[in-house]
Amino acid sequence: MTPTDSALLLTAPVAVPLAAAAAHAVAWRRAAASGGTAPGHRLTQWAGLLAPAAILVSAVVLAASVPSHGPVTAYGRLLRADGLSVWMLLVVGAVALLALAASPGYLAGERAAGHTDEAGAQRYHALVPAFLAAMCLALLAANLGVVWVAIEATTIVTAFLVGHRHTRTSVEAAWKYVVICSAGIALAFLGTVLVYYAARQAGVSEASALDWPTLAARADRLDPAVTRLGMALVVLGFGAKAGLVPLHAWLPDAHSQAPAPVSALMSGVLPAVSFTALLRFKVIADTALGTGYTRALLAAVALLTLCLSAALLLAQRDYKRMLAYSSMEHMSVIALGAAIGSPAVMSAALLHIAGHGLAKTVAFCSSGHILRLRGTTRIGRVRGLLAQSPALGAVFGLAVVALLGMPPFSLFASEVGIVRGGYAGGLGWAVSPALALVLLAFAALGYRTGRMVLGPPQPAGRPGDAPHALGAVAAAPLVAGLVACAALGTALGPLSDLLSAAAAITAGR
Repeated sequence: MTPTDSALLLTAPVAVPLAAAAAHAVAWRRAAASGGTAPGHRLTQWAGLLAPAAILVSAVVLAASVPSHGPVTAYGRLLRADGLSVWMLLVVGAVALLALAASPGYLAGERAAGHTDEAGAQRYHALVPAFLAAMCLALLAANLGVVWVAIEATTIVTAFLVGHRHTRTSVEAAWKYVVICSAGIALAFLGTVLVYYAARQAGVSEASALDWPTLAARADRLDPAVTRLGMALVVLGFGAKAGLVPLHAWLPDAHSQAPAPVSALMSGVLPAVSFTALLRFKVIADTALGTGYTRALLAAVALLTLCLSAALLLAQRDYKRMLAYSSMEHMSVIALGAAIGSPAVMSAALLHIAGHGLAKTVAFCSSGHILRLRGTTRIGRVRGLLAQSPALGAVFGLAVVALLGMPPFSLFASEVGIVRGGYAGGLGWAVSPALALVLLAFAALGYRTGRMVLGPPQPAGRPGDAPHALGAVAAAPLVAGLVACAALGTALGPLSDLLSAAAAITAGR
């Protein structure tokens, strides 16, 4: 691969979404100047798919080269793609393509219900690609300081998306999101500064003190006490964006108030992108301190998050918040996999990230259609989805089945891999209570979803009902997401080499 090709492939996932955001920002200003009444353009709405398509195409081309030829760099090693970043780029591209394919239908429903106008729709189309650009930069930046800046940028952009409807509840959720995640990202900043200080004290040059490959190669020279404190702050800070305790309280509010496709992105990939940054620091800490420190830290955080999410799932009465707490459950399973840390378990954890992203995207996008159909997010007021809207009920039900870790979906294979690796790696003391808590969450999620999907149809004419059927265009991305999740659970095919390369990086190999 030539330097020009490398630069193009590493630039496109950031530059194309930014260009799309700029184009929609201009349209937003024009619509706002006309009072938000300018007619929407269907072609413009679907052009939003160019950004995730560029991310996905770049990731596919990189996936064909990186496992066999090694990392690709550009701009003096400012941007770098290794197996881990390419795997995550594939996940971001696939999830974003599904979510943005569902966006035109969602926004049409919002306009029909009077919740937004043309200016609001263009604002949405401008902010979502900017969100994607920030996540891609966090994955491709070689400098840990730039990674921190990119993850902070996701907070700024998505805060406006959470408050999209401008209701009191959505604005409150947006502010809660900003305050808690800003506190978390401040802790991550302090942890990054401490790692920089330890690197400088170890003789690493100023220009390379936050360069991840350099730090990973020289981590054995870092001061253990400083690195230990820095890693603890990083786990708390980036763990906040990943939905891990103790800075998790923003997640259910933000996910329940954001537009359904944005909830899919915030649940399916944003926590995983933040956790990827945490994994980069873990590689450094494991070399400097040994694996015991981060293993104990991540296992404790995972069990606490799992315990809390399972308890809250039992008491949940709102189906969007139910899906949000399910995200916390799955991120805690991924954190437990990272605590175990062997290459085989890290392969399972990364596969879990992909499967969860696809299944949760389908679930959240389906929830937007359920909201249009029933006019409520209350679980108790949704009954007989299969009878009233068979396609919608089937898609939503299968998405939850995938999230429950049932075969043939990939979450079954990944959870089995994490459990087996945990017992083999001597972490039975953590895996056993985790299994019990996962079964508790399984029961809560399965019971509540069964009550929504099964049973006789809701009587016609109830307040809040709206005629709505899941058409072929709206169903296509949802079905594609389920098929992709099932395909990952049966055969990885050409992705197996990439997954192995990504797992080797996270395991410090």
